[in-house]
Formats: sequence, C-alpha cells, structure tokens
Amino acid sequence: MLDILVIAPHPDDAELGMGGAIVKFKSEGLRVGVLDLTDGEPTPHGSPEIRAVETAAATEILGLDWRDNLGLPNRSLEPTLDARSQLAGVIRQQRPRWLFAPYWEDAHPDHLAATQLVDAARFWAKLSKTDMPGEPFHPERIYNYYCVHLKLAPQPAFVLDISSQWSQKLASIKCYESQFITGRPTEPRSFLDNLHHEAAYWGKTIGVQYGEPFTCREPLGLTSMMGLV
Repeated sequence: MLDILVIAPHPDDAELGMGGAIVKFKSEGLRVGVLDLTDGEPTPHGSPEIRAVETAAATEILGLDWRDNLGLPNRSLEPTLDARSQLAGVIRQQRPRWLFAPYWEDAHPDHLAATQLVDAARFWAKLSKTDMPGEPFHPERIYNYYCVHLKLAPQPAFVLDISSQWSQKLASIKCYESQFITGRPTEPRSFLDNLHHEAAYWGKTIGVQYGEPFTCREPLGLTSMMGLV
C-alpha cells in the first residue's frame, strides 16, 4: 500500500511535473507510486518498447515503490465509466493517503481527461456493493501538479523546495531521450534549459534555488507554521 499515488496521463508527466517532489517524499520515508494512464505512443521518435525502457530507467532513478500502466488509449484518453472503474480499483488496492493529478487547465486533451478521471475515481473508490477489486477507500486529498501545454502564469497553493532533489529530477527526465533529446534543438534555450529556468523561477518565489508548484481545489490545513519556508 502507498502513501502517495501520482497519476500521470503519459510516461514522463510525473517526472516533469513533480519528479523533485517524488524524490523528496521518498527521502522522508513515504511510499510513493506512479500510475501512467497510457503508454504515450505514438510519438515522432518513440515506440512502446522504447518508452517502456525509458520509463524503467526513470523509475529506478526516482526510487519508486510501485509503478504500473493502466493501458488506456493515448491521444484519445477519456474519463469513461470503464476507465473510472479501473482507476478506482487501483486506488482501492493501493490505498494511498494522497493523490497527485495534473492541473485541471491545459491545452492537452489527455491531461484534461486525466484530471477529470482522477476526481471521479477518487469518489468511486469509496463505493460499497460493487464488483471493483479491494475494499472501499477514500484518499484524503487530491493535489495537482503542473505539467501543462499552455503559457500559463499559475498561482499555486504552495511551492515545494526541491533544491536538493533537482539533479535527480533532471536525470529522470533525461531518461526519456526519445521525447526530450532526440530531434530537439540542442542550442540554448533547449527544452531542458527551459525546465531549469522554470525550476529556478519557482525556487526564487520562495527564496530557494529550485522549486515545484502545486495547487489543490480544497483548502489546505496546517497544524503548525514551522513547516513553512
């Protein structure tokens, strides 16, 4: 069973949106898993076999406790009743305290569908008198990470300091060579350069070197101010 389950529309979205947070959570003794909803293919330089190898390499770098793929269709992901049931079944079996899902505003239809699917599956996971596997379970909260295809200026609920985890996050992203290195410009500013600038920007907003932004539809509660940067 997991403390945290990250739901990603495609392999690499979890690494891009919150790879640093995953490494930090692991260093704090939490059990973290990632569920990729699709295999992310087709892409210009990838294949299902290539993506599987890349995902395995990134998984090892992040030190994940569990990772799986729901096998839903890439490019046509929809929050159908069947997909909702499949995801709710995973939630019931893994029983994570917290879910992490993509931000709900995006240009990529798969990302939008993934967020809707997570919201619905969280509710369904607590239902009784159902043929879904596992026992009824309701994760405490859904947090949303940013891995968007829009030029947004988000106002996150909080920014997590990932200064010590940045190098591992970057290494996990570089595992996806078919997506972020092959066929992409290498001159500044490259895709990886932009990732660095974004992480540095969010770090600057909280007075550290690197950061990752997150938000939540529900209010966040504190038991102490001591955890604030």
